[in-house]
Amino acid sequence: MKIRHIKPKDAKAFSKLTAQVEKEADYMLMEPGERSVSEEQQRSKIESILQETQSTILIAEINNEIVGYLVAMGTTVRRIKHTVYVAIGILADFQGKGIGTELFHELNVWAKEQGIHRLELTTAIENDRGYNLYKKAGFEIEGRKRDSLKINGKYVDEYYMAKILEDKI
Repeated sequence: MKIRHIKPKDAKAFSKLTAQVEKEADYMLMEPGERSVSEEQQRSKIESILQETQSTILIAEINNEIVGYLVAMGTTVRRIKHTVYVAIGILADFQGKGIGTELFHELNVWAKEQGIHRLELTTAIENDRGYNLYKKAGFEIEGRKRDSLKINGKYVDEYYMAKILEDKI
């Protein structure tokens, strides 16, 4: 397995990956088929993210196939510049094989290099697999977002979770 930062040439494969993850997963924000991004739009988004120091996309490759990703989105707003919001997706066939753990490890390295102090995310309370991964990665529950999502006609609560990083590498 190889974890690396995304490149513009990954646009087509990344679009395919995100569409497949959204099709397979019960708890992603976007429903299957809801997002429609052309290869050129995806390439443009990747290029834009790569120009920012507070944002990145990490990808996991196995045998030159992208099987997972982790997006970290930051901001230039001074009062919250130390914070990034995290989203992760891994193809169903590759879950439970340590890919999420490795993506979070690389996120920690990158975040410390960028001076990031706080990582945050949300997860559906019913998403046991995701919750366990985030807890293993050092995230803690900070609150509950009631009726945050509507999945299959049912309102679902989410946990707010965060991890504070030490300020030294």
